[in-house]
Amino acid sequence: MSMTKKDIIALPNPNLRMRSKKIGIVSKEVRDLADNMIAATIDWENSREHELGVALAAVQVNKLLRLVVVRNDFDNKDDRSFQVFVNPEITKYEGKEVEDLEGCLSVPDIYGKVKRFEKIRLKAMSLEGKLIRMNLEGFIARILQHEVDHTNGLVFIDHIKDNKEAFFKLNKEGELESLDYEKNIGKNSILW
Repeated sequence: MSMTKKDIIALPNPNLRMRSKKIGIVSKEVRDLADNMIAATIDWENSREHELGVALAAVQVNKLLRLVVVRNDFDNKDDRSFQVFVNPEITKYEGKEVEDLEGCLSVPDIYGKVKRFEKIRLKAMSLEGKLIRMNLEGFIARILQHEVDHTNGLVFIDHIKDNKEAFFKLNKEGELESLDYEKNIGKNSILW
């Protein structure tokens, strides 16, 4: 039975703050988990009129494993193919840090302006057990930094928690509006 959006955990679930374990062998269970993560991402996307499911880390479906799925084409919502990264690791950060909006399936309806490096070097394994080395830049580099953070127990809001102007909410028309920090994000919020 495939996973659905209901399998995606959200803050304040404590597992989102835990480091994920390295995968030793790419087994059938790992391949099945990757398929289920893709299914859950697509199911989540089907329920959101103005949003695209671009990536998911295994911790977001409550599995503390270093496994990440990333959509192949961010500009075409009909292309539902994903690439899978086993034990993704950023080996080098390059270029300047650029601030841009990020969202997260585990931080529902909240977006934030996060600084990320514009270029990274990534090392991972494929589902076939082959070594992957990539130089990435732009949006894909941002996504992989976000997802590798998940494997290390970090959520995007951790990077901006002290910047009250960095938080936004998506309204029913699909537009972002500023969020009342004290009411929705502040230190007494369930997000921390």
